[in-house]
Amino acid sequence: MDLATLLGLVAGIGVMGGAIVIGPSAGMFLNPPGLLIVLGGTFAAVMMKFTLGQFLGAVKVAIKAFSSKASKPEELITEIGELANIARKEGFLGLEGKEVDNVFLQNGVQMLVDGHGPEVVKQVLNKEVGQSQERHLIGQKIFKSIGDSAPAMGMIGTLIGLVQMLANMEDPKSIGPAMAVALLTTLYGAMIANMVALPIADKLSLRSKEESMIKSVIIDGIAAIQAGYNPRVIEELLSTYLPTSKRDKADEGE
Repeated sequence: MDLATLLGLVAGIGVMGGAIVIGPSAGMFLNPPGLLIVLGGTFAAVMMKFTLGQFLGAVKVAIKAFSSKASKPEELITEIGELANIARKEGFLGLEGKEVDNVFLQNGVQMLVDGHGPEVVKQVLNKEVGQSQERHLIGQKIFKSIGDSAPAMGMIGTLIGLVQMLANMEDPKSIGPAMAVALLTTLYGAMIANMVALPIADKLSLRSKEESMIKSVIIDGIAAIQAGYNPRVIEELLSTYLPTSKRDKADEGE
């Protein structure tokens, strides 16, 4: 899992859990009816906006985004330079059987080996990028929708609790506890939105941008190999994707 995500999740749960445990009674923060309203209502509202396949797919996209490790662009550029060197010496068939870790790069190399033209290769790879971005965008929308719906469902739960409390005003001693229970649903909604759903949506957006940049490097690299550019020129061309600091380090390493 992505280390920053794991640390953030653990820290958030730890801070909230610590504040609850330090209080007079941790049990007062558990309200099954309130959880049912917030969780059930949120998922119901979100599923009304999307298809079941998109909803379930968003969970898979989120898991993949957090569990998979993104390729380092500087290492990828070096690898593309090595592939270009092989292709220049042995031709595209020399790339057949070459082990490549990045699946997208492997697909591009295989298309070179199969003899597809530049336009076909670029079209297929760009289409794959577009489909990947669409999946990530749907995932972001779903988690943002959860972040929007959870606080609203929390307020609905609070209103339900207040109605039940006001209907029992003849017992003044029950007003305080009933008010506390009513407010718990607002707490549940705020925690789900701000500690889970919205951070995941933002992380998906970040990962989508990183993946798009990596795939742009690969597409340009494959096109340059196919055009017969010098490996050194290809690496210099692709290094423009790197921040200046990393470009300087790459030059020093060489």
